[in-house]
Amino acid sequence: MSELGHAQRKVRKSDTRRERGNRTGFTTGACSAAAARAATLGLLTGQVPENVVCLLPNGREVSFAVIDGRVDSDGPERCAHAVIVKDGGDDPDATHGAHMTADVRLLPRRAGEIELRGGPGVGTVTREGLGLAVGGPAINPVPQRNIRDNVRAVGGELLAHDGLIVTISVPGGEEMAKKTLNARLGILGGISILGTTGIVSPYSTAAFRASVVQGVDVAARQGQTSVVFTTGGRTEKFAMRQLPGLDEACFVQMGDFVKAAFQSAVKRKIAQVYVGAMVGKLTKMCQGLAVTHAWKAEIDRDLLAEAALAVGAPADLAELIRAAETARFAAERLAVLGLTEAFHRQLAGRAIRSLRACYPGTYRLTMLVCDFEGRFIVRVEEDEVLAAA
Repeated sequence: MSELGHAQRKVRKSDTRRERGNRTGFTTGACSAAAARAATLGLLTGQVPENVVCLLPNGREVSFAVIDGRVDSDGPERCAHAVIVKDGGDDPDATHGAHMTADVRLLPRRAGEIELRGGPGVGTVTREGLGLAVGGPAINPVPQRNIRDNVRAVGGELLAHDGLIVTISVPGGEEMAKKTLNARLGILGGISILGTTGIVSPYSTAAFRASVVQGVDVAARQGQTSVVFTTGGRTEKFAMRQLPGLDEACFVQMGDFVKAAFQSAVKRKIAQVYVGAMVGKLTKMCQGLAVTHAWKAEIDRDLLAEAALAVGAPADLAELIRAAETARFAAERLAVLGLTEAFHRQLAGRAIRSLRACYPGTYRLTMLVCDFEGRFIVRVEEDEVLAAA
């Protein structure tokens, strides 16, 4: 649809007919594997191909265009170089357009060995909990296997007598990483090489969900006994102001992925869980939704109306809330009546009861609620909610 078409057609946030691009792309892992395969062919034949067919982790074979292919020098120091430009499809990813680069050289007298290294722009792992060696490159296990599989598929003649050193680099990767949460996870100096299938789906949820689980794992492996789940950047900044004594590693942006966050906390036996949220996501937690995205389910306006009545709102306002489109409407109308704290406290209590029912465990739960500007409204402890029940 054209920009004009989008401008002319107003669609409600909850309207599942709203269109987005649906063109798939390729992961950093798949592009790295393709570059490594092309460079290996160059080392073997003396010329890097202009196109290379790469086997993805999901079993598909895909042809990639190769740029900047070259073979430098001769003899035992010979090195082949290949670049694949990452196409993320219609997914708005920080690494779209990245030049995923592979340099392959011989590892003399180490027959069959493929040593994988991270070059400039690939992050270095500095903390435990990522399933990767501390001090090593941030190349996840599936991409590691996929890169080696593709190198082995074409490098048999070379590997019969020697090994190969494969170095993956990403020009500009350090700047790209600033748009990610890598530093929070202890990945410094560049991006991560990721991907479990090789394919990126538009507005992929899998990668975000995986980052939530990874964030909890990192906190637990560092010996942290608390995690703070927030729904985005604004609620995270708010929660950090409320909990200045906690290490940065404790703060995990769960976004819409409530189930993934809580299941990870239970699995890791986290003792204290905090949740930072505003009224919309808070209401969806009251509803017991595993995923709180607007496209998954609408706000339960009956629940909002019942909460409003419970704190003394008049019946006619409750009916307006039932008819309104957003939770924000309820929050703003109740603020006029001086019921902001009472209303949000009511919702927080309902959210605690719902979360505890959905995700039983030994943790203690605290809700931290802020307004749309990130200002504190109320803090509600699990103990006071359960005592009042």
